[in-house]
Amino acid sequence: MKIVPGEIKTALLHSYLLSSIAPRPICFASTIDRDGRPNLSPFSFFNVFGSKPPIVIFSPARRVRDNTIKHTLENAYATNEVVINVVNYNIVQQMSLASCEFPKGVSEFEKAGFTPIPSEMVGPFRVKESPVQLECKVLKIVETGEEGGAGNLVICEVLCMHIDDAILDADGKIDPNKIDLVARMGGDYYCRASGSALFEVPKPNVAVGVGIDALPETVRNSKILTGNHLGILGNSTAIPAIDSANHDKRIKGILDMYKSDPDSMVEALHRYAKVSIDSGELDKAWQALLAV
Repeated sequence: MKIVPGEIKTALLHSYLLSSIAPRPICFASTIDRDGRPNLSPFSFFNVFGSKPPIVIFSPARRVRDNTIKHTLENAYATNEVVINVVNYNIVQQMSLASCEFPKGVSEFEKAGFTPIPSEMVGPFRVKESPVQLECKVLKIVETGEEGGAGNLVICEVLCMHIDDAILDADGKIDPNKIDLVARMGGDYYCRASGSALFEVPKPNVAVGVGIDALPETVRNSKILTGNHLGILGNSTAIPAIDSANHDKRIKGILDMYKSDPDSMVEALHRYAKVSIDSGELDKAWQALLAV
């Protein structure tokens, strides 16, 4: 499939974009109008873009159907203040309810059953039920277009951050299972960022990996190992020197069984290496991959 924007309806392009660029974190943007009336609206066009200064950006897009703008954007222009509240699994259904387009002046706090609590440095209220709340000043609003579907990038500087102690681990860091965040997919789909959905990939912050290009050709062209497996191997700081005396029984058995069938030997060794990588035993994997 090939799509050129402008050649299909905006609503259809919107659905393809949101289904392919996902999962997207969700925030509640809490604002007030000039009369101090609260407004609360969820956005998945949202992320963090710096830490000194701490910058978050969300985008209340122009409505596709009638090219109108949202109350949140009106309030951001009027007051230059907003509170960003993260959304987790405990409040995802209330978040969905708050996304309804209630008339101007109607409080989504009340409609969705949230508790507004005063902020310390800005006028808009915080959402008590949200595990992390960011009090922000609006630095700039960038309008990306004038037609329905165009974004409005509300660039915010975080002035104060509130974190629920209940989501912290023993080291005082946020525990991903305790914060239990949710993210937006396409259509009506969401995902939950906790439990079995979590996995770790060590960051190569200091040491430089050898790269996939430095791996032996038989490893690079393996029919068994995936790109993820090669990426893990490529993150090794050196290709180890292998001593056959360190081969375990499984490797010795494979070498003996397939000594007259080199192709089958390589395949069997790569299968063993794959299992070893998946179980975090990288040394054992290298022993298998370099045994021949």
